[in-house]
Amino acid sequence: MSPISIRFSVVIATGLVLMSSMIQAKQLRDPTMPGSGARVSSTSVVVNEALVLNSIVNGVEKVAVINNKILTTGDVIQGRKIAYIGQNYVNFTDGSKLQLFKSITGK
Repeated sequence: MSPISIRFSVVIATGLVLMSSMIQAKQLRDPTMPGSGARVSSTSVVVNEALVLNSIVNGVEKVAVINNKILTTGDVIQGRKIAYIGQNYVNFTDGSKLQLFKSITGK
C-alpha cells in the first residue's frame, strides 16, 4: 500500500469513528426529562401541609416561626389567623392551638 492510501484509510476510519459517536450521542436521552408519553400539566395543586411551630422569639414583639416562616400576631398561614403568641404556644382565631415540642434532656 502506498503512503497516500494509508493516510486516506486512516482519515476514513477516523471519520467513521467520529460519526458513530455522534449518532450514539443523539440517541442518549436526558434522564431528568419526562418520558416520551408523559404529559406536563400547567395546573398546580396546593396541599396544606401540617402546621409545625418551629420556635418562638420573645422580644419586644413576639414572633412565631411556623413551617419555617416568620409570623406575628395577625398574620395568616394556611387560612388560619394568629390571635396570640404565648411563651411556648400559638393560638389561632379559629380556636386551634400549636405548641412547641418539648425535648427530653439528659440527667
